[in-house]
Amino acid sequence: MHDVVAGHVERGDVPGLVGLVSRRGEVHVEAIGVQTAGGRHIKRDSLFRIASMTKPVTAAATMILVEDGLVRLDEPVDRLLPELAERRVLKAVDGPLEETVPANRPITVRDLLTFTLGYGYLFSDRPFPIHEATARLGLGAGPPRPSDKPAPDEYMRRLGTLPLLYQPGERWLYNVGAEVLGVLIARASGRTFDAFLKQRLFEPLGMDDTGFVVPPSSVDRLTTAYQRNPVTGAIDVFDPSEGSDWTRSPAFPNGAAGLVSTVDDYLAFAAMLMNLGRHGKERILSRPSVELMTTDQLTAEQKAQSGLGPDFFADHGWGFCLYVVTGRTQLQSVGSYGWNGGLGSAWDSDPREEMITILLTNKLWDSPKPPPVFTDFATQAYAASDD
Repeated sequence: MHDVVAGHVERGDVPGLVGLVSRRGEVHVEAIGVQTAGGRHIKRDSLFRIASMTKPVTAAATMILVEDGLVRLDEPVDRLLPELAERRVLKAVDGPLEETVPANRPITVRDLLTFTLGYGYLFSDRPFPIHEATARLGLGAGPPRPSDKPAPDEYMRRLGTLPLLYQPGERWLYNVGAEVLGVLIARASGRTFDAFLKQRLFEPLGMDDTGFVVPPSSVDRLTTAYQRNPVTGAIDVFDPSEGSDWTRSPAFPNGAAGLVSTVDDYLAFAAMLMNLGRHGKERILSRPSVELMTTDQLTAEQKAQSGLGPDFFADHGWGFCLYVVTGRTQLQSVGSYGWNGGLGSAWDSDPREEMITILLTNKLWDSPKPPPVFTDFATQAYAASDD
């Protein structure tokens, strides 16, 4: 494994990485490359922007609220999110914003968790009117930055002015459901989203380095995030470590893509799910809640036009803010689950193999398809299984 992933660093595919494999209590970690070009070497406790690996954390927080009796999976969100009440739906996703019909039913908490609320990223090469309207409101797609979104109430106000693309429950659309869940969690719990995560997840799990902002005492461990220039092919800085966007408290703690974490912190979260809700002697979630989170929730019709490539849902389903493997076309066992982060990260849990893999890098993905270093890392982890 070391030789394979080190080759990707040496060739310049990624400046640095931290990879972890955990199987039946045995943990192996690789830390290779640099945090910043010409700077510090990557270490096991280096901090990474984990982007969409935030989403499963948000789902777990939602299920804590469900177990607390503060929200219910199939209740309309109108009570907590009145901005989403009485929705209108586009007659055609590429049509004028004025041509709408009433929603057939309210949006539910389950719709947010499964990304079937009727609104989300619609990946298309053509600029539809809904794309232009979303961009004008500052709610468009793109690499996440903490400074991009307004405060939660203003975010919901802007979102509430847009029609849905599809009827609630009709189609899976990426990302926005997790952003809205962060607001719902804050309103249901009576505290800020980041405070709720800290009290109910991060502190019990010992995730001391995970949060929406990097404190001054930890900036020296924050990696610089790089991206490939689409014109020149050069590796440019997306977000530096010194003066990073993630060193200032965000107006909007983004439940879809806002967290910074370390490989060991995220292992604590992943291991809790693998242990069906337990962390040591403490129970974070019930076993049925974890099983529900990690079970495919979508129909074939809902999986149409995912935007993640024509084959993604051929062997994957979607639970609560994470993928679930439904067909064994790769090395992962059926029932495996996890999710990736477009700023350069991936997490996979395989209960059948009792294995967790986490790979954190400091270079953005070039497309929704995992870069070769991620595929090779996972392959080496499975190749090391000797039973």
